[in-house]
Amino acid sequence: MDGYDMDGDDIEPTDAVDGDSTVMVVDDTAANRYALGALLRRAGHRVIPVASAGEALVELDVRLRAGVLPDVALVDVGLPDMTGFELCRRLKARPPTAGLPVVHFSAMSAGPADRCRGLDAGGDAYLAVPAEPEEIQAVVRAAVRGARMRTGAETLVRRLTLLSETIASVQTARCMRELADAAAEGTARLTGAPAAVFVLAEDGELYRGMSPSRARAALPDPGAHQAVARLIRHATAGRTGVRRTVVPAPLWPAGFFRPGAPDDARLVLAQSQDGRTPVCLATPARADREAPPETGALVARLARATALAAEPLLMYQAERHIALTLQHSFLPQQLPELPGVDVVVRYEPASRQTEIGGDFYAALHTAGGVLTAVGDVVGHSLEAATVMVEIRHALRAHCVEESDPGVLARRLDRMLQHYHPDVTTTVCLALVDPVSGRTRIANAGHIPPLIVAADGTAGYVTAHGPLLGLGLDRPPPTEVTLKPADRLLMVTDGLIETRGIDLEVSMEQLRTAAAVAPPGTAALCDTLLDCFGRDREDDIALLALRLE
Repeated sequence: MDGYDMDGDDIEPTDAVDGDSTVMVVDDTAANRYALGALLRRAGHRVIPVASAGEALVELDVRLRAGVLPDVALVDVGLPDMTGFELCRRLKARPPTAGLPVVHFSAMSAGPADRCRGLDAGGDAYLAVPAEPEEIQAVVRAAVRGARMRTGAETLVRRLTLLSETIASVQTARCMRELADAAAEGTARLTGAPAAVFVLAEDGELYRGMSPSRARAALPDPGAHQAVARLIRHATAGRTGVRRTVVPAPLWPAGFFRPGAPDDARLVLAQSQDGRTPVCLATPARADREAPPETGALVARLARATALAAEPLLMYQAERHIALTLQHSFLPQQLPELPGVDVVVRYEPASRQTEIGGDFYAALHTAGGVLTAVGDVVGHSLEAATVMVEIRHALRAHCVEESDPGVLARRLDRMLQHYHPDVTTTVCLALVDPVSGRTRIANAGHIPPLIVAADGTAGYVTAHGPLLGLGLDRPPPTEVTLKPADRLLMVTDGLIETRGIDLEVSMEQLRTAAAVAPPGTAALCDTLLDCFGRDREDDIALLALRLE
């Protein structure tokens, strides 16, 4: 593949003036219209002759609907229905015609006051006729050139604004899919063509984003994506900076830009600073013919920004994978056999776009009964997940010789202060005697347990206390007695906490839903997950216990 590197791209509006621009001549004298028209046609311009200001406004409305305004208007000052100055003011007051250059002319002797009136009305120049043909042509060229430079600059500002908005969306993406989709949408808007964006991770995984026009359409199969990955590796091997190249249709898989149709592909490739994360912005090469001249430089800047934003996202995904693996390894879905009780747990990690959390649960056999725990390390990071593992291990170690939940809470509190003085944790501990149903509960800043009775009622246990890690005095455990049909429910706040809604309101919604849930511990957990656990921004842990 042939291509070229782009390390410094200039983005400037064009100021070229076509030789065949269109000039509207507004003059109530037919001879003047004819003379000016002939002169301009000889210079290669197209001419639209009109006899009055009203006729000019009608003609411009027609051309506006067709999308073909003239490039400049030569307006006689002394028109019969309104002055040329007034016509100019009306044109400048209407957004669709405000950019049309207006050159006033008059056969009458024009003094400084007349020229000032023309400029104050929004005119671009003032001609005293008769004038030399060269002067008339030069004034027309200057007016067209100035208008096109202004229009080009305004268009460039809009496109630069679009570029900055796209880069902001790319930089705030929460996952690779969001990043690729944002870059693809921005590429499509900059080029006016369908776009596909690919990010090739170091482990070989290819992330793809599509512009909205293709996002829901049938796309090529995995074999096509493998071919794209090979092309990206080949095009970026041993290279730095931003590279643009065209891949002919036989080498580029069909279907990314049009369903099943082959296209030559224009690729803009960039890499992260360490060169490990290539990014490819792809559009059909045929779109190059219609794109403004600065498009290539704008897309190159977007490719560079996308590569820089992809690197930390990929690093975060690797960290999240480690943390999730750590969580899953220490939070088994299958609990050990616990005599005398039926215990089920459910654990749902947060959505892929959310940081890792420190939710945990435990159900342990002790000398004093079955000890259950549900907690949440404050924060979202790999550190939160590792502290969660330490707390769970410490709990398992301490409960070998000590089962009292109040004592265990104090020991965990001291452990956090000693080893993790900047970390706090919420946790609820419950020690259940399977024979008598006697239950002792120590709560450390957590949602209190909910007892769901067989008669269709449900209520929270009054058990409170400060978070672990603060070294504060702790109240004695709360004691309740479970009946054989009662279910003890313990959850983390990720199940019900919703931004903008008071936690007490969410807790009441949970209590109401639990009261009408089907019988059984598994049915209780599954029902509540169905009601509250969709698209949550935090991890969710549930534990339900019932005496056998």
